[in-house]
Amino acid sequence: MNQPDASSFFAAPVALDPARAVYDFVVPANKPWTGIVEKGQILRIVDLEGQQAVDTLFYAAADTSERYSAQDTIFEQGAPYVSTGTRLMSNIGNVMAVVVADTAGRHDTSAGACSCEANTVRFGHHTRYMHACRENFIIAMAEHGMTKRDIVPNINFFMNVPIEPDGKLAIVDGVSRPGDYVDILATMDVICAISNCPQVNNPCNGFNPTPIRVMIFDPATA
Repeated sequence: MNQPDASSFFAAPVALDPARAVYDFVVPANKPWTGIVEKGQILRIVDLEGQQAVDTLFYAAADTSERYSAQDTIFEQGAPYVSTGTRLMSNIGNVMAVVVADTAGRHDTSAGACSCEANTVRFGHHTRYMHACRENFIIAMAEHGMTKRDIVPNINFFMNVPIEPDGKLAIVDGVSRPGDYVDILATMDVICAISNCPQVNNPCNGFNPTPIRVMIFDPATA
């Protein structure tokens, strides 16, 4: 794939006017969302009320066997968190998108998505029935002909997952404030799948899942 020069990634505007968004949708608490972000467009994800984890995956629209790779993204930047300047890498080494603005500070890409099975192991059998991000991803990805086999380790925007001294991951209170956002510039046409995380058993959502806002900007109108 013909990849643009890295120096061009930050030529995109980051002071975006919400009134000029070509797509604008509020994703309810607990629900999935999916859409296509074309090369050159900017996807903005807004944490409307603060402390809301937003599990996110990217797939190449031309061939969904190419998809976001948490491992390659971490290796490429030499750091475990996602923030401004992070190149979101695919499993075949292409840059899928770049984070061009981030008001929250940093985002997790190690802890993965919650599932009914994981909830049961971590929090007890009484949580087995609870809706989880894995189910949201299955719903979102079905729109693009994908199945649960296509779910890979994801980004958790606005989720606070510090690495403890012993190397373990800790899920703690989020630091995002109402209105914090992250802007992601697509460097190829991508399918984005989001689970607006329904988790209530740990503090990733402040124990109270809330809506988020998803906007897409065309640089020609931003």
